[in-house]
Amino acid sequence: MRKLAITTTAVAAVALLALSGCSSRGGDDTSGDGASKGFDKGSLIGVALPDKTSENWVLAGDLFKSAIEEAGFKADVQYAGQSTPVPDQQAQISSMTTKGAKVIIIGAKDGGQLGTQVKDAQEAGAKVIAYDRILTDTKNIDYYVAFDNFKVGQLQGQALLDGLKAKFPDKKTYNIELFSGDPGDANAPVFFKGAMDVLEPKIKDGTLKVVSGQTDIKQTATKDWLAQNAQNRMDTILQGSYGSTELDGVLSPNDTLARAILTSVKSAGKPAIVVTGQDSEAASIPLIMSGEQYMTIYKDTRKLVKQAIDMATELSKGDKATTTTTTDNGAVKVPTFYLDPIVVTKDNAAEVYKDDDKLAPLTK
Repeated sequence: MRKLAITTTAVAAVALLALSGCSSRGGDDTSGDGASKGFDKGSLIGVALPDKTSENWVLAGDLFKSAIEEAGFKADVQYAGQSTPVPDQQAQISSMTTKGAKVIIIGAKDGGQLGTQVKDAQEAGAKVIAYDRILTDTKNIDYYVAFDNFKVGQLQGQALLDGLKAKFPDKKTYNIELFSGDPGDANAPVFFKGAMDVLEPKIKDGTLKVVSGQTDIKQTATKDWLAQNAQNRMDTILQGSYGSTELDGVLSPNDTLARAILTSVKSAGKPAIVVTGQDSEAASIPLIMSGEQYMTIYKDTRKLVKQAIDMATELSKGDKATTTTTTDNGAVKVPTFYLDPIVVTKDNAAEVYKDDDKLAPLTK
């Protein structure tokens, strides 16, 4: 396990604010007056997390429990099951509301299917904080805390271009394929749009060619973020479009899918390609250090959890939570705190992960 690095010291607070740029108190508030009379130490804070589809979600649960208790509150941290994640989350959020949770932090499996539950939570007096994934098409959300996911996509798109130029210095054009995440995850289209903000001009000018022709997000989606779904699609694309054609690179939205794509390419007997990733999963760090996977994105879960609990602590004092911007969720502009993601390649991995007890040794 990574060593818990969630503290309440002024130094840590200043460092986190510096990471995220200039921040402000409050911002637009979707629940009326924003601040309230606060609530006592020892009050319940609920955390509803999706099924454990990545290392970061697994890590988040333990971090939340420790951080909530360290801040002086009671913790109710629950994961959704893999087979029925949306109904599970709906029931868990309702249960937290019934138990009198003062703040409910939600990492949604599907941010568009929790409207009834968050409405009930707010009406019962709870503050609702969306964590990592925005809750969509509902006015019943107080805050959102996440890494800047559009920027994540932009960084992935630029990294794909950089990696192609570095690996194939004699080429002027490159054959690529595009993958995106689960359609039910509100972050998936944001990642994809950010990447296409960088890649689409290069597709239009002919620098990049998507040989399969699959450029629409509905075509590129990977249901449930499952590695097997990505590998199956990559197998199909290679068989249908790359019999005698070279594949140079693939936009992958995260590390799990990147590894599946690499497995498919190897199984097809194709030469090494440039592939992107995200989440800094332990299984991908050796691949990055060996050059098999070109890059990943580091989004330090410890800092994201810490910021969510800092916001809850501010609310307990009757203050508005600190925010940096707003995010349009389709119904309202939600006061948001964005943290900055970091691109990681083999050139900077040791420096980026130096304070991460789990990942630092993998860069040696």
